Amino acid sequence: MVETLERRDRLHRLLDLARVSKKWSRAELGRALRRDATKLYTDSGNPKLDFLVSLANVLEWPVGEVVDAVWGSRNPDDAGLDEAQESFDALDKLALEAHRNGRYAEMVQIARRQFEVAESAADRALACNREYGGWDGLGRHQNALDAARRGLQEGPIPATRRVQLQGNLANAYYALWDLVPALGIANMLIEWHEENPPTELATGKRKAFAHYVRGQTHRRMMETEPESLEMHARKAEADLRYSRDLYLELARELDDDSLAGIANTCSCGLLEVEVALGQRSANDAIDELMENLAAVIDTDSSPVGDWLESYGWCCIFGSNIALRDLGGRDLQRVLAVFTNKALEIAEKLDNWAMRERVFTMQYSLHRAISDATGFDIDFTVDDEDRRLIVGTMGRFPTFRATGWRILETAKVVAN
Repeated sequence: MVETLERRDRLHRLLDLARVSKKWSRAELGRALRRDATKLYTDSGNPKLDFLVSLANVLEWPVGEVVDAVWGSRNPDDAGLDEAQESFDALDKLALEAHRNGRYAEMVQIARRQFEVAESAADRALACNREYGGWDGLGRHQNALDAARRGLQEGPIPATRRVQLQGNLANAYYALWDLVPALGIANMLIEWHEENPPTELATGKRKAFAHYVRGQTHRRMMETEPESLEMHARKAEADLRYSRDLYLELARELDDDSLAGIANTCSCGLLEVEVALGQRSANDAIDELMENLAAVIDTDSSPVGDWLESYGWCCIFGSNIALRDLGGRDLQRVLAVFTNKALEIAEKLDNWAMRERVFTMQYSLHRAISDATGFDIDFTVDDEDRRLIVGTMGRFPTFRATGWRILETAKVVAN
């Protein structure tokens, strides 16, 4: 009941803003929203979608921004905080602990509370960076992008914090397949690090991450720019190798095994690149990636955090190799192993980025088989698949066309 009243009040404030911004009377606003002027300010805290769309048009805001303004942020109290944990530093320790243990949703809630208690621009930027880490772990990269942007809007903030947020911004663009800005920001950051050599180990992590993002972006551009595949592969190889070696060194120096997990992601990405460059065969690379999965036979007793995510991405890299270089039953067998394990890990992590890759690859295989055989073979999904596909469409704009094709043509089977 309280939440409904709060939504009603927020909606009424937006209506007031719309009137002020347009210098309209209530009657003029009612005509624009196709509503009776006497019924604009209702007691309902659950406005209909068509009303929100019309209000967004009047305000000239994205519809999502209007929805967020009415519904507000989730209350961070469900992170289970008590008064002793309300200081900024105490919350920061909890956020880092949540990240290390793969509790990413909890990390988001803690970070939002951090932002509320922060007393300086630097602390607010740090809270945004922690929130980014939670969204990134969940594979919800549009939310991560927004968190990084908010942090960069705080100012003035220390250069090292700004560079960290810029690196995360580049990574969010990469994850959303917006590869040109990802590459541009990563290039800028690597140049910055060349002019400002790391003076402490923490700064070294940011340098390693910049090379990681640039290397992974070039790896993906092998697919989006096939005419430049060799050039992107060579650049990806150099960056991923450099990032892997630096992360391994930092893992030893800082005694932080999570950094070794990121290094493992680099190593597995390198296998895909080496196959593209003809430095090793697809079968050899796939065999090595399959051996890597021995650590995650049972995800309930598997590593957590960066290591578990690393194994998920290893499955994605293996799937990429299979789709490029294998055919027939070998392709179907290998892709089934990798995508099933990737989806299992994605479920464990609640990682939407991994789900996007799995559904895209499964549909690509389905189309390839249909084209090769000349038969219109059914693509089957169950209700849970449909739920996940719809969720993925909302989080990844580039997936929406594929998602619609799946939903409109797939055969639905019982769970």
